Amino acid sequence: MNDTSQPERERDSWLISRCQAGEVQAFGVLVEKYKQRAYYTALGLVGTHEDALDISQEAFVRAYRSVAKFQPHKSGFFTWYYKILRNLCSNFLRDRAKHARPFSEIDKSKKFLSEIIDENYDPTVIAERNELKDAVWRAISSLNAPEREIIMLRDFQEMSYKEIAETLDCPIGTVMSRLFNARKHLRKKLNGYL
Repeated sequence: MNDTSQPERERDSWLISRCQAGEVQAFGVLVEKYKQRAYYTALGLVGTHEDALDISQEAFVRAYRSVAKFQPHKSGFFTWYYKILRNLCSNFLRDRAKHARPFSEIDKSKKFLSEIIDENYDPTVIAERNELKDAVWRAISSLNAPEREIIMLRDFQEMSYKEIAETLDCPIGTVMSRLFNARKHLRKKLNGYL
């Protein structure tokens, strides 16, 4: 799921220009389009449903207040919005560092990971898959914040290297190196399962 295709990016730019001209409804269209992606991104960064919901909504409020500064020719809307969301998540995590819950507490009823269970499968297969999903979440939770973020952006948000580089404001080579190291650490943590 890249930031947006070219026609979608052009539509987003048009909506932003309408919003910059004072049409609040145009921003509402962007919120509807990106709210689920924003929520799951925040969920991946902060780990709890309520906090992810609050932070993603606050990020939209801040984006709306700053919409006059947005320059569509420099980045896509979600890439720009993500920087706001990321800062809010970082501040939130810093403020609750002593009381942080593990990433594995994410509401498992959400289809954040691809749902791979079919009711017709053997209960043993279902149990093994659930155990693997839990192990993956525990392993992701145990990564440091930059590693967790790069995994979320590339493997869950399916951003391109270029989009990640724009989002994190670093060279593509750095993105590739960080992703390689994060995946290596994740692989080590999942050694008994893979």
